[in-house]
Amino acid sequence: MIFNKKHWELTINVISLLFIVLFVYAAISKLLDFETFTVQLAQSPVLSAYAGIIAWMVPSMEICISVLLISERTRTLALYAAFFLMIMFTAYIFIILNYSDFIPCSCGGVLENLSWTQHLIFNVVFIAMAAVAIFLCSPDPKKNKVLLLAVLAIIGIGTVTLLFVFSEKKIHRNNAFQRRYLPHPIEKIGEFSLDYDTFYLAGYADSIAYLGNFGAPLYLTTNNIITKEQKVLPLELNDESLPYKKIKIRVKPPIITLADGTVPVVLQGDMDDLTLSKTPFHSIYFTQFVTIDSIRQGIVTVDAKSANKLVGLTSKINGTDTFFKPTKLRTALSEPFADDGLLTWNEDLNYFLYTYYYKNKYEVFDQDLNFIRTGSTIDTVNKPLLHVTYSKKEDMYTLGGKSITINRLSTSANNYLFINSDRLGRFEDEGPLKSASIIDVYNIIENSYNFSFYLYHQPGTKLYDFQVYNNVLIALAKNKLFIYRLKPEYFDSSSNPTHTGQYQD
Repeated sequence: MIFNKKHWELTINVISLLFIVLFVYAAISKLLDFETFTVQLAQSPVLSAYAGIIAWMVPSMEICISVLLISERTRTLALYAAFFLMIMFTAYIFIILNYSDFIPCSCGGVLENLSWTQHLIFNVVFIAMAAVAIFLCSPDPKKNKVLLLAVLAIIGIGTVTLLFVFSEKKIHRNNAFQRRYLPHPIEKIGEFSLDYDTFYLAGYADSIAYLGNFGAPLYLTTNNIITKEQKVLPLELNDESLPYKKIKIRVKPPIITLADGTVPVVLQGDMDDLTLSKTPFHSIYFTQFVTIDSIRQGIVTVDAKSANKLVGLTSKINGTDTFFKPTKLRTALSEPFADDGLLTWNEDLNYFLYTYYYKNKYEVFDQDLNFIRTGSTIDTVNKPLLHVTYSKKEDMYTLGGKSITINRLSTSANNYLFINSDRLGRFEDEGPLKSASIIDVYNIIENSYNFSFYLYHQPGTKLYDFQVYNNVLIALAKNKLFIYRLKPEYFDSSSNPTHTGQYQD
């Protein structure tokens, strides 16, 4: 089939119409729910500083381009503008997906139902259509068109990238503290490739790492670091009628614990039949839980009156009733998100530890939740630097992209607290962070900072989760599981040498 001028004009008109529909629909969706759109932009680490301006600028540009696309005299200019805008949208999505801790949504209407990958493909298709229409309608030489499109693409990608780099540097750099790095305190002893990037660490014992899967919440994956064998075990629930939303699994062989704090419910079973049954549990909603043994769970919940976080201990009594003991955090603040943190259980010391995300503090409690002490990390931020937005429509606070995370992840074993932080101290180069994560090591007993080291994983991704079991460190980064051994000359594991997490060559 030979394309003539009529076919070209039809193609140009169809592409222009598609862009008009897309931009007008997107602009109206944003303007009709302008408050939500502004809040979503404020969550972005790239655009949060300019959320107020961009919230008006983006729909205004979409409408202007749509108007220019109607007239043949301004259509070529409008197509170049549409190409440039879609390039920036696509670069933004790519950066948010691959390099950011925050994954906000800034689209309205039907586009919100697309996954981020589908949204990326959608944008690429429209970029290609804009380029085709430009080649068909512009009288300029082909070489000039290619050059102009390339320049626009470079400017668009470069602008978004620079916004992200500068915002990341501002958040992650703090010259007020200095780390003490040890060269090789851990050694790699195993690595597993995973089929998906939706796994999380569920437990470890006897050289077997257990993984849960957010995408398949009733399947447990085992990885034997000695034989390299991987298995997928299906779990069964004796009651599937409850509206489970956020199922999470913890494994302490032979005990398997499944909990969903939004119901709330706790189910337990063992490795022999993989059938989990409901156990007596206080009717308390919770956001986190850690398994101590077959009868005790540590949880994080929220005080209904003050809205502050509470650490709680729930225990089964006589197999039918439960006992619940809450305790308040000592350094909690009343502002939203200020007391957010991560609860961990140290089996060697029988301690609970609560590490704050947004300030340089952690709190230590004994197994009965009696307060022991507050510790400090090496960062100097002792009051959260948060960017919080409020939506009147939803009556809800949202954490913005300019908020500074001090402690990302934490785990504890023996006398140590291990904290993953993205923050760069004095004289630190950001180069190693392209393929490694920083782990800071603290001595809980001595209430001191010991040293730091790099935990290496595949390039271009961040650490998803990590746990330490005596002398074994398990790390999860995207779709790979890494197993490391803690070298005894750097870590004293003598406090419990028979711990089930002990790795033997």
